[in-house]
Amino acid sequence: MNEDNIYEIGKIVTLKSGGPTMTIKSEDRDYNGNWKGTYECQWFAGKKLERGSFPHDSLVVVED
Repeated sequence: MNEDNIYEIGKIVTLKSGGPTMTIKSEDRDYNGNWKGTYECQWFAGKKLERGSFPHDSLVVVED
């Protein structure tokens, strides 16, 4: 894991601005393997699996 990477794969997050709870699926990396500062997240909208890529500073961890 890159030292700048602050969330682990599988962590439950949401956007700081609100929205659904999402699971961190992967780190977005460039062709050289360098972390781009964004995460691929996935969530359910009803029964449909959605996904998107978000900058790390737009996410917050959802606490139990």
